Amino acid sequence: MIVLHADSNNPLLIKELQKVGYHNVEAYDVCKEDILANQHLFDGIIIRSRFKIDKDFIDRAPNLKFIARVGAGLESIDVEYAKESGIELFAAPEGNSNAVGEHALGMLLSLLNKLTKANREVHQGYWHREDNRGIELDGKTVGIIGYGNMGKAFAKKLRGFDVKVLCYDILKGVGDENATQVSLEELQNTAEVLSLHTPWTQQTNKMVNTNFINKFKNPFWFINTARGKSVITADLVLGLIEGKILGAGLDVLEYEKDSFEHLFQDHQIPPDLKELMFFENVILSPHVAGWTEESHRKLASTIAYKIIDKFGEAI
Repeated sequence: MIVLHADSNNPLLIKELQKVGYHNVEAYDVCKEDILANQHLFDGIIIRSRFKIDKDFIDRAPNLKFIARVGAGLESIDVEYAKESGIELFAAPEGNSNAVGEHALGMLLSLLNKLTKANREVHQGYWHREDNRGIELDGKTVGIIGYGNMGKAFAKKLRGFDVKVLCYDILKGVGDENATQVSLEELQNTAEVLSLHTPWTQQTNKMVNTNFINKFKNPFWFINTARGKSVITADLVLGLIEGKILGAGLDVLEYEKDSFEHLFQDHQIPPDLKELMFFENVILSPHVAGWTEESHRKLASTIAYKIIDKFGEAI
């Protein structure tokens, strides 16, 4: 079994595959076209997000048995065509769900307690106590949209707080002891905090727009550690201006490149994003919610074990 690694990952991934006889080819700096020129030599490819694997790529890789993405989602892969072509697909949402849950909670608590604002002011020599009076999470109703690995991890982190946790998901019967599954309408009627944990699909693309925001009965705190393209930035800015959104913690942005490695699609900062950056009640991080030392190792080991479990040892 010959496996091409298009992106660098934790060394554990290659080490585990080597243990059972897989031959690993490291092609971190090789362009997509050069990889395709030799794709007939490989049985599998492991990527993060450096480039898309589309129909053309799959058609030019006749011996491809699997595609593995060291991450939570498969949106960079033409999933339907890959399945039609008999190619196994692997992802590792289990690998960084705990990290995402912790990051989402950290963002929420920081927003409620104005920690970034207070920290910046004290560093500048200001001591504004009343202006930095916080708000407690206890007593709030938290709504989670998307109750898979990430949503469940966030709900688990909330167990130490006196909060009511609701979840909405397109799948039925996913609620558990940490969150009560409700309709989207009920969630919008009661939630005071919203945390997004959905993949990027046709259904979730531009989902958080003005119409979506206006359906919430209460002004709410918004956390997005999922996908940036699920939120229309201009509509989020409007929601903040109108007070319908009390504050936002965003680990992902609409204008990220598809590889997630850079912020902008080009060198110009879009006006709505520039405006978003001026809000004191907005916290931004560079798509690192699932990017911890521990998750780096967990993602690698999860992918390795899934490949070996499916295809067995090569020796």
